Amino acid sequence: MTTLLAMVAIGLTGGQANNIENYLQADLKDATLVAKIVKGDQKELAKINKDFGQSYRFSSSTIYFKEPFKMRAEAHVEESSVVYIINGAELLIKLTNFTSKQNLARAPGRRQTLLDIGILTPSLMSGLLDSKFIRTDRETGNAVFDLFYKPNMDDSSRNRVWIDKNKKYITKREWFNQWTRQLATFYYLNPVQINGVWLPTRLEVKNVDNVIAGVTKYESIKVNSGLSDSLFQAR
Repeated sequence: MTTLLAMVAIGLTGGQANNIENYLQADLKDATLVAKIVKGDQKELAKINKDFGQSYRFSSSTIYFKEPFKMRAEAHVEESSVVYIINGAELLIKLTNFTSKQNLARAPGRRQTLLDIGILTPSLMSGLLDSKFIRTDRETGNAVFDLFYKPNMDDSSRNRVWIDKNKKYITKREWFNQWTRQLATFYYLNPVQINGVWLPTRLEVKNVDNVIAGVTKYESIKVNSGLSDSLFQAR
């Protein structure tokens, strides 16, 4: 009987481990942070792709996220300012003397989300991504999943993520393009708990040569502060 009960317990635990729903940050409604560039090696970043290093040209930017699918980033370089807003699939880019509007419905890989800072939320898994359980990592105990865009989005790129089962944040992410080539590996480090939500405070990016190409530090983090929808008006 003891053996049978043990087998049942293992089976139940395994089922929970295989379900991405158990690793989502359901309590996160909005987040604000200041992203400061610690390292940005443009030569090494260019090995990821030709545009990847652009965001590392801003020494500091303020980023706002709100569920579902709202993001705003603000940065200043000398006398120029940049505002980058995503609301659903709508993108608005404002420069000092230039404005661009785009629809990213057919380009889901360009939609900046909480995944980029190491967090998964219910809206991401219901409206943008599907998942496949791969294994439980023996060394860390982290759950490993592959994340794919929804079939109707016509984008076969994917991410493989390692998720801390207790703190529910991504510790490592491997990024693959639509031709299955690995582009980069992201490491999410030094997590802190704010208003019941765990978030990493440091991001290190390695290119295909296993060289650290970029390092970002997250500061002044606020969670569930009640951000206004007006911040994310893409018009």
